[in-house]
Amino acid sequence: MAEPRTTPQQTTPGAAPGAVVGTTDDPTTGTAGHVLPATPPPAARRRGLTLHETVLIAVLGVVFGFVYWAFVQLWAPLQLAMGPLADLAANVLAGAWIVVGPLATYVVRKPGVGILAETLAALVEVVFLASPAGPLLLVVGLVQGLGAELPFALTRYRRFGWWVFVASGVSAALVTFAFNAVRFGWLGQDYAMLRLGVQVVSCVVLCGLAARLLGDALARTGALDAFAIGAARRG
Repeated sequence: MAEPRTTPQQTTPGAAPGAVVGTTDDPTTGTAGHVLPATPPPAARRRGLTLHETVLIAVLGVVFGFVYWAFVQLWAPLQLAMGPLADLAANVLAGAWIVVGPLATYVVRKPGVGILAETLAALVEVVFLASPAGPLLLVVGLVQGLGAELPFALTRYRRFGWWVFVASGVSAALVTFAFNAVRFGWLGQDYAMLRLGVQVVSCVVLCGLAARLLGDALARTGALDAFAIGAARRG
């Protein structure tokens, strides 16, 4: 059987960039003269959030807003337990208030996701849980999300090994410490470096490593198969 003859590819006015027109004399195709859409490049497919991703980020923000509130309730008992070092209780818990940033980034793997999820969690604390920090907590959430997402951004959201999550914890600790050091005057204290060390350990364990463990646990259930983390697990 002879192969169908095709005319050279040519662009058509009004067609999307990269689209081509092909005609064929094969009566079974039914595509003669029709515009054949070009496949978008991988970079184009990654831009923006899909509806599923937006819903997931919103859910994570709400859930972890309540989780963060629960950790706030542990703050006072921890201060009592720490005695003379009670002022460091907030640094001990620091990582627990940032975990949704790297978790959301791990699952969706698009720019700004960690910042958005962290800020949404702060919004839930302010609006629904009457956080004593008030609207300023939204700025805190933005700073926390920025610090946690920075290492992933430096890899262009292509590396998700354990070392990136450790770096995420360290980055989150340094950025939030700098913000709060100005806000609360920590740098003038005798144990400022001890405070920083405690916060780095907290953020590495409760923010970076915890986010990786939570993401892997959720992915194993199959609940995240429709997202980037699911596609990566399938190879």
